[in-house]
Amino acid sequence: MTTAAPGDSTPSSFEALVAREADGITLSRERVDASFLPDVSGPSVTIAVEFSSVNFKDALAITPKGGVVREYPIVPGIDIAGTVAESTSPEFEVGQRVVAHGYDIGTAQHGGYAEFARVPAEWVVPLNTLSTRDAAAIGTAGFTAALSVRALQTAGVTPSDGPVLVTGASGGVGTLSVDLLSAAGYEVVASSGKEGATELLTELGATRVIGRLPEDPDAKPRPLGRAEWGGVVDCVGGKTLAHALSTVRYGGAVAASGLTGGAQLPTTVLPFILRGVSLLGIDSVLLPIDERRALWQKLETELRPQRLSALTTEVPVSDVESALGSISGGGVTGRTVVAVAGGFA
Repeated sequence: MTTAAPGDSTPSSFEALVAREADGITLSRERVDASFLPDVSGPSVTIAVEFSSVNFKDALAITPKGGVVREYPIVPGIDIAGTVAESTSPEFEVGQRVVAHGYDIGTAQHGGYAEFARVPAEWVVPLNTLSTRDAAAIGTAGFTAALSVRALQTAGVTPSDGPVLVTGASGGVGTLSVDLLSAAGYEVVASSGKEGATELLTELGATRVIGRLPEDPDAKPRPLGRAEWGGVVDCVGGKTLAHALSTVRYGGAVAASGLTGGAQLPTTVLPFILRGVSLLGIDSVLLPIDERRALWQKLETELRPQRLSALTTEVPVSDVESALGSISGGGVTGRTVVAVAGGFA
């Protein structure tokens, strides 16, 4: 195994936040030894974690019956950004900046809320111009936003087709989608139930900020509504997604990635067969690594978020449980970066 200079490789023990299941689920700081890191059958990379982030999936990992963790104990943190401490892969060298997310990270294999993490080399993305903090700020949410924007563009949605709606716009995927779409020249309408998010969303490039959709969540969904949107980035699902589908203009498309509004979709085939609307599923978990690395290259260049600092806050890993409670209750706007290196002090 390639090892860093003395003092830089994986130590015999390190700090981690470990979720354990007993009477409910507890998340506690523990000193674990190196054997806590998973055995990887093929080439692996051990990462000295510098930053992670707060995601709704991380909150579910410490929620009883959250449905995302296969087996406890687990170190949550679906985003990992740091430097290579050890590598058995010729693709990565000690000291190299990297990011890893998706696959089993933080759900079936220990994630980013620890000073060190080990993952298969085929899950790791090298960083060139992005800092590890910015990579964590983008993380799964920004990557999902980039996938959504790319999907709309591939489907033929252009700025001349009319405004693009972003639902759940105050969340991580939503705020980054607003940023990316506005930078690409689209007129963006941001839908959010958080009154305090208007200023931020406008700063990110939204030309208009509206409330949650549909306006009356108890009303029976209309099969077809007034055609308004050239395209939609939907981060909510449920009735919101149904409403979005029914109000897209002819030939438009909806990129769907969320289910905070529910997994059911109370709609009809009418938007598809009468307006030619496309529903585009967005998955960031199992995307093949070659496509993942290629999109991260774009996130470092032409797709780089323009206003990342405006939508990002930072907490030390020692305070992450409180931040997870906030995101679970819908109290987080934008992205929250978790400082892991030095954050256990």
